Amino acid sequence: MEHMGFISLIPPIIAVILAIITKNVVISLFSGVFIGVLILSGGNPLEATMSTIGNYIYPQLSDGYNAGILVLLFFIGGFVSLMENSGGGAALAYNTIKYINSRAKAQISAWIGGLIIFFSDLGTPLIVGPVFEKVFDKLKISREKLAWIIDSTASPVAVLIPFIGWGVYIMGLIRNEFDLLNISASEFNTLIQVIPFQFYAILVVIMVPLVTLTKLEFGPMAKAEKRIQETGALYWPESKPLRKADEHATYTEGSKAILIWLPLLVLFTTLFGLMISFGFPFEQIAGQDFRISLTTAYLFAAVTIIILMLFFKIKKFNAIFDIYTTGMQRMTYVAVTLVLAWALGTIISDMGAAIYIVEMIEGNIPAFIIPALLFIVGVIISLASGTSWGTFAIMLPIAIPMAIALDAHLLVCIGAVLSGGIFGDHTSPISDTTLLSSTGAGTDHIDHVKTQFPYALLNAVITLIGFIVAGITGSAWTLLLAVALLIVTVIVLSLFQNKKQRAA
Repeated sequence: MEHMGFISLIPPIIAVILAIITKNVVISLFSGVFIGVLILSGGNPLEATMSTIGNYIYPQLSDGYNAGILVLLFFIGGFVSLMENSGGGAALAYNTIKYINSRAKAQISAWIGGLIIFFSDLGTPLIVGPVFEKVFDKLKISREKLAWIIDSTASPVAVLIPFIGWGVYIMGLIRNEFDLLNISASEFNTLIQVIPFQFYAILVVIMVPLVTLTKLEFGPMAKAEKRIQETGALYWPESKPLRKADEHATYTEGSKAILIWLPLLVLFTTLFGLMISFGFPFEQIAGQDFRISLTTAYLFAAVTIIILMLFFKIKKFNAIFDIYTTGMQRMTYVAVTLVLAWALGTIISDMGAAIYIVEMIEGNIPAFIIPALLFIVGVIISLASGTSWGTFAIMLPIAIPMAIALDAHLLVCIGAVLSGGIFGDHTSPISDTTLLSSTGAGTDHIDHVKTQFPYALLNAVITLIGFIVAGITGSAWTLLLAVALLIVTVIVLSLFQNKKQRAA
């Protein structure tokens, strides 16, 4: 049996519906897997339970590749926890504040701070936000603007970095589909090649300096900026900020900027040094070699930051080690999510969902439009569920086989799924990144969502145009078109804004 018809779509549909209802990725993915196995087992719940565990979950854990990914995730989690608790990020930002004396410098500095804390999408808001909030208040820049900047440099930056938890997770999903389709391509090289097609994330990151330099404000953000510049009020009368300024220690005496830049230098030097020994960038790097290199790099970087924390007497060794192991424990949820995502991808393949979809649209929808459709579906799922990782887990097992079968551009299709997932992570009011950005900036959550959404929507429209063009050409140079469209749009809107202000 090649596929089970519409029934083959039930597992991913169940996963999507439950993700929207429960906001819990683990429950949603497990339910999708179990329902699929229940169908295959003829409705026997006991047999379905045993088969789910024995045939779909256990094999994911016993697979050598998967085990390597999970081990790597734990090393990443430990390192990120050390970085977040060392105070190095806050110290680096704190040391630059004395040079910030204009609105443009403040916004660009906060943007750069977000780029520097690339290793943790959830850490960016809580490190950069509290450090810069007083600077923004002094220069009369709204807290909503700060929330938008740190939100724009959280998950949109993280998804572009192949050697942190995000990249490892996505490569795991890609590798699973490649194995099912007998594709020998390296998942690392594939993800690197997908980066130019991650239109939405790239446009979001670029938009911050564009808006800053052109002084463009529109929608609710313009009203928020007018409020603070004319009245000095940090919030609207009805606003309820998620965090007050004195609830978060922004800088710890004794923390040093070296606590962030030296471990990262060790990380990069080790990683690229080992990769060069394997022939990078002139030869393809095998997935196993990349994972071993990355795990080694994170271990060396963790040892470096531990030594620095001891040297500067930030914390005692036992406390530092507890931070490291706690960071590893925090990755358990990610590991469980990834295992269930692999299992869902396998059950979707066994039921022939992608084959069914291909049969339905083949000859009815041109292949070039598929990336745009994948982006739209990803936007809807991620916006409603608030989870990018859940969206990736549900969409990639469908998108990759579809791209292969319909001769659509594979890299463009993967980029479309990632872009769609990031949109929801960046804008959904129930996204953890969006919530933490409101918290980090000390602003009302709904105010942040309302002021950010028009900017995100503008990026999404340009992204959609980009995927239509890329679907036709398959060219990475389409990114330049998308960036050019954003630049022109921002400049035109800025000129219109200035003309309107002069007329007033």
